[in-house]
Amino acid sequence: MAGMFIGEYTFKVDSKGRVSIPALFRRELEEGDPERPNQDRPRMVIVYGSDKQKMLQVYTQAAFEALAADIAAMPRGSKNRTILQRAILSKSHPTEVDPDGRLVLPATLRTKIELDNEAYFSGVGETFEIWKPETFEAADAANVEQWIEEQGDDFDPLSLLSTE
Repeated sequence: MAGMFIGEYTFKVDSKGRVSIPALFRRELEEGDPERPNQDRPRMVIVYGSDKQKMLQVYTQAAFEALAADIAAMPRGSKNRTILQRAILSKSHPTEVDPDGRLVLPATLRTKIELDNEAYFSGVGETFEIWKPETFEAADAANVEQWIEEQGDDFDPLSLLSTE
């Protein structure tokens, strides 16, 4: 499914910050970096964002380049451009898949999201997120699951696609 990260996975993180990338996500990273210098090591960009962001958002190389181009196309000196430059561009970490299909997360990024023994991967379409499993569970329960419960037993999430 080209261009789409879907599904959820949990993998062990070793003491050096190495974590396996889900195989389907690796295929998407490869598709999203057709011009990569090393064919075995697709590039990606991890956006770690503000202190309030409790997960890492991972873009393919092509998706991040498109995002950066969208930001660069904004009027120079505009408040929105400045905010996006600082919240996205300066809070990003370029990296690549290692020869064993893993991602090496620097200690600063692991510390930021309090990641220790396990990483939870959540495919969210154009990007995927990396969370500490307990943080994701709390955030999901507090936001999405609670909201869906409040809609009643017969609520169909697909109804949100309606153009009303």
